[in-house]
Amino acid sequence: MSKFTDVIVAGARFGYEQYAYRAPMKFGGRVVENATILNVALDVRDRSGNEVFGCGSMPMGNTWSWPSNRLDCDRTLEAMLKLVGRMAGAIADASGGEHLDPFQHGLLIEKLALSEAKGVEREMRLAEPIPKLCALVCASSFDAAVHDGFGKLAGRSVWNCYGEEHLNRDLGEYLDAGFSGEYPLSYVRAEPKPRMPLYHLVGALDPLVDADLGSRTGDGLPETLCEWIVRDGLTHLKIKLNGDDLDWDVERVLAVDRVADETAPKRAWQYSLDFNEKCADVEYLLEFLRRLEAGSAGALSRVQYIEQPTARDLAANPGNRMHEAAKVKPVVIDESLTGLDSLLLAREMGYSGAALKACKGQTGSLLMAAAAARRGLFLCVQDLTCPGASFMHSASLAAHVPGASGVEGNARQYCPAANDGWRERFGGVFTCEDGTVETGAIAGPGLGCVPVGERLPGTDGA
Repeated sequence: MSKFTDVIVAGARFGYEQYAYRAPMKFGGRVVENATILNVALDVRDRSGNEVFGCGSMPMGNTWSWPSNRLDCDRTLEAMLKLVGRMAGAIADASGGEHLDPFQHGLLIEKLALSEAKGVEREMRLAEPIPKLCALVCASSFDAAVHDGFGKLAGRSVWNCYGEEHLNRDLGEYLDAGFSGEYPLSYVRAEPKPRMPLYHLVGALDPLVDADLGSRTGDGLPETLCEWIVRDGLTHLKIKLNGDDLDWDVERVLAVDRVADETAPKRAWQYSLDFNEKCADVEYLLEFLRRLEAGSAGALSRVQYIEQPTARDLAANPGNRMHEAAKVKPVVIDESLTGLDSLLLAREMGYSGAALKACKGQTGSLLMAAAAARRGLFLCVQDLTCPGASFMHSASLAAHVPGASGVEGNARQYCPAANDGWRERFGGVFTCEDGTVETGAIAGPGLGCVPVGERLPGTDGA
């Protein structure tokens, strides 16, 4: 089947932006101090010959998507950049000149990324394969650009284009027969929530109060958790934990809870806890929960969900079953979630939720949102310290997914320079007031992040 609204990708341009963090971020036992942002512009053309720039942007995030013990960060980033270049050169031919809808293109882009990753491995003689998660991060900007261009050619928000009117295949062809006759629009909102709470990150190195500070950066931004709470009216905190130091992890949550309570005692605080896979087993998590309850039942009651406590390779670690922990709080997969197979395996292993991320692709995120919602799983949306257009994309995803309770926006803390220019144009999206951001403002044609006719930095060359 085909539709009049189907499109082809006629060409691709891409560029990078480099930013230093204002403060180091520690997670999963690693420290990140800079960001490489990929910007993509695709020439997207409809059957009538009309053409627009579809735009996509995402941090490379190699420390998170490829935490190698055999290759250093420079080497993994180099491999990702090579993969992006190979994809840009091949994407126009990926559909064989056939006009398709954005989901069909999105799955072809994922297939292209996995195929070209093999070529990079051979070319660079890498000591290990490029992980699928890493390939998805490389593909996500291209995937976003197709969705963006499709919506712009249709003259509407692409979120309104996820039904039978615009898509050639139903979810039954992408997921399983139980979804026959259903489309993504049944599982996402056509219109975004107008405002959503902002989840503020409390990194493992972040100072909570003045006494924790060594010296101030003096850049005018808050420098302690207490100061961030006062300035932005925060109500939601994401707490990074070590996963290999039980005493520290428990005390860290209790300390954050004390600061939150003392700074704003009447707020309805919500926490998410992120171990970034570092817990050796589920017993560590269960003991952590017991100790946290003993230290403060109130702090435990404020925990909304727990992210990926143990290793991302679920099949290689079949003993890491989360059934008992999930009786206490929702336990969501994050790094593990790379497709339907991993979602089904996680559910079998006791995980009760899934974390969606724009960096894994708009297409894949919407398919996983439907698959998870049908199975009654808890859903949340997280970012990859996304600035600028990538933050708007991530926030928009959260605003359109029923059940998602907040927006992550770490770049405003660690990489604020990358938001310069965006704050001035989309102030309500990038300015936190009373603990919330204006997600309803991300509503223009396409993904709503880059106006029609404009392109992202680095994508305007030949």
